Amino acid sequence: MKGGEEAESAALSLLQNEGLSLLQRNYRCKLGEIDLVMKDGDTIVFVEVRKRSNQDFGGARESITGVKQNRILKAARHYLMGCDTEPSCRFDAVLYEGKGHAEWIRNAFSEQDGRSPRFR
Repeated sequence: MKGGEEAESAALSLLQNEGLSLLQRNYRCKLGEIDLVMKDGDTIVFVEVRKRSNQDFGGARESITGVKQNRILKAARHYLMGCDTEPSCRFDAVLYEGKGHAEWIRNAFSEQDGRSPRFR
């Protein structure tokens, strides 16, 4: 698997095969970016896709830092402002290490009562 765009496409296929539907790809605002915005039943799922070909600087999981999580949370709040009612939502991650094996982590992180998000 090559770069980030290819990883996002693979993650999109994986999630669609699991029954999620795409609402938006690469949602951007001045506060941050969300790779995939999906729908899982009545739940909006904000998905971060990370790919690391080696572990020299940490793996895919480690690359989703607290700062990155905060940007995703802010972008998600911005996205939700466009909804008529606030739906149930969660933050997932799809991680690719090495040759392309995917790890899908549901509820990968969340907002913790105003504190920094914590990756599970």
